Amino acid sequence: MLATVSHRRDLSFSPSSTQNHPVLICVTLEKDCFGEDAETSTRDACATLRFALRGAKRLESCVHFFRYRYGQLHCEDVDLARVADKFGTPLYVYSAGTILDHYTRLNAALAPLDHLICYAVKANSNRAILRLLADAGASFDIVSGGELYRVLAAGGDPARCTFAGVGKSRQEIEYALDQRVYSFNVESEAELEYIDRIAGTKHSRAPVAMRVNPDIDPRTHEYISTGSRENKFGIALDRIPAAYERAAAMRNIDVVGVQMHIGSQITEAAPFAEAIKKVAPIVRDLKSRYPIQFFSIGGGLGIIYESSFESGAREWWDDTTIRSKSKRDRERKIALSIHEYVDAILPPLRELKLRILLEPGRLLVGNAGVLLTRVRYIKQTGQKKFAIVDAGMNDLIRPALYHSYHEIVPCKASSAADAGQGKNKNPTEKIDIVGPVCESGDFFALDREMPELHEGDLLAIMSAGAYGFVMASNYNSRPLPAEALVRGDRFALIRKRQTWQDLVRDEVEASW
Repeated sequence: MLATVSHRRDLSFSPSSTQNHPVLICVTLEKDCFGEDAETSTRDACATLRFALRGAKRLESCVHFFRYRYGQLHCEDVDLARVADKFGTPLYVYSAGTILDHYTRLNAALAPLDHLICYAVKANSNRAILRLLADAGASFDIVSGGELYRVLAAGGDPARCTFAGVGKSRQEIEYALDQRVYSFNVESEAELEYIDRIAGTKHSRAPVAMRVNPDIDPRTHEYISTGSRENKFGIALDRIPAAYERAAAMRNIDVVGVQMHIGSQITEAAPFAEAIKKVAPIVRDLKSRYPIQFFSIGGGLGIIYESSFESGAREWWDDTTIRSKSKRDRERKIALSIHEYVDAILPPLRELKLRILLEPGRLLVGNAGVLLTRVRYIKQTGQKKFAIVDAGMNDLIRPALYHSYHEIVPCKASSAADAGQGKNKNPTEKIDIVGPVCESGDFFALDREMPELHEGDLLAIMSAGAYGFVMASNYNSRPLPAEALVRGDRFALIRKRQTWQDLVRDEVEASW
């Protein structure tokens, strides 16, 4: 057991994957912890250390800390049925241990580089999640003034925020300048001119990094591909030298970096390596001409959706060429580990001798969350069997929008399933799991093999921690769901469920 204490605040833990290996636990405090708040800060640090020690042997997961225990699905040490009974359903539940573990492992893998991990707030913007990551030492990638406001509300440092997005408004740019963000990721030459004018009216200088579009096929869903010439993002490679020359000549602009981002949910290392190889010579040239301080390579590392539950066990990762089970996508690799990713990008990045920024979102929070939903009715037609649940496409739109796969598991397992950690050996049947929204596209699974379901059963929709609640809506005048956070053997509400009264609270009568 190795414990370290230093001058920074970074309360985190990284449990070992096997009990036979040493566990590294880092507990670091701010310099001023030994002032007036010494007792409180020391108590908080000790509580974190106790949590890490208590979880070190139990939380032996590669991807998430969701396990069956005594026939009940647990998040860390908490029975999810208890959480659902207390807060109702539909309900998003997040594992703090999973989020911190992913951040810690990515941070450790990048140790050879001067780097910042800028969490992509758009993936999950709940203030409790942002505070958890800020306390762990994360920086932030924001795409709106509202996200910057959230980061500040969570105690984040605006000087550690990069501001991306193709359509920044005047209000947002002014707000970001006032808060002194780390940089603006500039998406077009028109935006560059706009930022320069606004900074001039405020007698300030705007730090900028041009977003390069490397024209790479990221091999992902077309809606989340951002690095090809057909996408709206970034500036074409052949325009970058001229764009930087213009920026350097502007009176209110400081050229500080280069940025790119090729897409999201990418499960192969090759597109990342190809993009870096393509952009690195340009970065090297720009560094020789301008005071470039960093190169941001974006995010996009994918998570496990198919076989999500099984991926929580280390044995699942022993097959290094894990492929999709579906006939259509059988040759598609569905898993890319943090170390595979870093091994692919590290060599060319080290040669640049620049600070490297990463912007992971889904990677940190995706597998850390589930959406709990309860079966309302079982409906049998001539051709189909349906489980109608209380969650709808307004709560989790990814299956309807992207035709994306989310594994769904019952929160109460049979003894056979418990022994196999979810590999149910009992008879299964094909069933559609659908919501109550008045749309045929309101589904979570079609023709899914599931154990026999009954009215009142509690189900967990896996890998729902990213782009879940943040994309929820009030469609069909349905209140937004609640959110809860689990840490060890404790759980807490981090967002109240909306009420019908909330639905009309901000509506006003026309005053003509």
